[in-house]
Amino acid sequence: MSVGVARVAGSRPRPVARHVRRRYGAGGRIPGLDGLRAFAVLAVIGYHTLPRAIPGGFLGVDVFFVVSGFLITTLLLREMRERGSIRLAAFWTRRARRLLPALAAVVVASTLAARVVEPDLLVGIRRQVLGAATFTTNWLEVAAGSSYFDERQPELLRPLWSLAIEEQFYVLWPVLLVAGLVVVRSRAALARAALAAAALSAVAMALLLSDDPTRVYYGTDTHAFGLLLGVAAAFAWRGRPLLGGARWAAPGALAGLVLLALVLRDDASVTYRGGLLLASLLAVVAVAGCTGASTAYVRALELRPLSWVGERSYGLYLWHWPVGLVMTRLVAGAPGTGRWWWGTALGVAVTFALAAASYRWVETPVRRHGFRATGRAVLERVRAAAGPRWALGGVAATLAVTVAVVATAPRVSGAELAVEQGQQAIEDSRAGQPPAEPPPDAATAPAATSPTPEVSPTAEPSATPATPSADETSPQPVTGTDMIGFGDSVMSAAAPALLRRFPGIALDAKPIRKWLDAPDIVAAAAARSELRPVVVLAFGTNAGFQLEGSEEALREVLDIIGPDRRVVLVNSSGISYWLPDANARLAEIGAERPGTSVVDWYTASRSRPGLLHADDTHPTMAGIEVYADLVADALGAS
Repeated sequence: MSVGVARVAGSRPRPVARHVRRRYGAGGRIPGLDGLRAFAVLAVIGYHTLPRAIPGGFLGVDVFFVVSGFLITTLLLREMRERGSIRLAAFWTRRARRLLPALAAVVVASTLAARVVEPDLLVGIRRQVLGAATFTTNWLEVAAGSSYFDERQPELLRPLWSLAIEEQFYVLWPVLLVAGLVVVRSRAALARAALAAAALSAVAMALLLSDDPTRVYYGTDTHAFGLLLGVAAAFAWRGRPLLGGARWAAPGALAGLVLLALVLRDDASVTYRGGLLLASLLAVVAVAGCTGASTAYVRALELRPLSWVGERSYGLYLWHWPVGLVMTRLVAGAPGTGRWWWGTALGVAVTFALAAASYRWVETPVRRHGFRATGRAVLERVRAAAGPRWALGGVAATLAVTVAVVATAPRVSGAELAVEQGQQAIEDSRAGQPPAEPPPDAATAPAATSPTPEVSPTAEPSATPATPSADETSPQPVTGTDMIGFGDSVMSAAAPALLRRFPGIALDAKPIRKWLDAPDIVAAAAARSELRPVVVLAFGTNAGFQLEGSEEALREVLDIIGPDRRVVLVNSSGISYWLPDANARLAEIGAERPGTSVVDWYTASRSRPGLLHADDTHPTMAGIEVYADLVADALGAS
């Protein structure tokens, strides 16, 4: 399919100017862009690997968007200039050759590896594979209510959301460009239209932002401004340096991107109300710096290590996330520990090795020779090495196993099932049914190997969690009828063990609760005269103290409970970057109130593998026994 844009407009193909050819270099490559791709992918890997150190590394995706919008539009305009037409079918074929081989390899390999290592990683895989096959991952995840920022149940193929936006751009933009060149003809007018569309997209992101930014982050409509800014820059570039003599602008823009990567946070509204737009504008300036002479800036971006990473940035982006998930489950090390560090380093090394292998043996052959020629060459080599039957049989078996794994993937994770069972146990207890006995392995699970949770230094003797002594001031062991617990999904999961450990305890625990919800919940119980001498609180899993007013909410709850009751605060476990600070702050607030103990569930749950489900947040059958024992220790219960 070929659309003769220039001929329809009454013009003829013109030879490309010498300075334009010089800027493209061999094969149409623009110097410096691979270095920017390297920056983008390293920022994203840093964000997912070290979120506390690089909290804004997710802006690397927006750098990718700007580079893609600029480069694709530039190449299409170049083709129109050289040939007088844009061959849409040829363009889409090139894009398919570039994207699909590595994508297929990642989907198959990741699915099979997850099945072997941790089946919980396959929850939702049918939807994810459908999204990969139809370039609709972002919208399917939005419809499913998935959250890009919820690390407790991460999707195995989560990075495909941004690839879906780019693929939608590749499908639609060439057609719109052809129509624009035929109808409008003015590149300046098209540039203004692209800028206006980018502004609308950024405004839509700001206006539609809700508590969970996933909708505006995943939405093609709300996150297209980077692509459109790149498009506008391509329209503005006519082979001459876009920045003129302002050579300092591009290095300054890149420095600004580094700063944003270090300060932006995915839970801050400013990120979606101007932050990502600013990052995209800086990326445009960084790209514009690659359209001039061979400056020191361009030469730095062309350094071989950066070019090497940039050339393989697509594979690195695809592989890093599933490799990280699988490696985390294999290593089972708590964040910050030596085991976690070497596991993380190994995961990064495996990512680079797989990306390099994919680039050499999967992506490059298909891009150069096409699907058919590459397929024939591979079959011939395999036949020569193992025989035709083994070649075809191996391919067929791999595909069959992959399909079977996808078809039989679990619909809910072990953590979700544990929460559901805990909720049922709470309902049964309210109906007077005794709690079920634990499996033998869970019942004999050792208590936490971490130190016994400390008492607030200002606590009165009655708050001491130590075992009671003969001293008359020592607290008497409490029973379940003296206790009531309020909490979130972690307490829900631990409910069966709490109900067994403390017969008669009252529990009010549900998923998604935060400290901001606690005052109303506890006040309602107080109004019904349901508060008991001992109150257990565990609300920090979902946000800690990240949400404004959370600390005040905890203090309000403590005031509602009053000074005559004992309080047990259970800290939170998980993989969110803010957890250590939140747990430290919880201990500080607990220390302000006499009669308060803080249970260090975070340390205990990481004392040995097997206490947490694959989400690294909710306790397993063995973990809930440790959870209940820790609460008992804090109360001096026998």
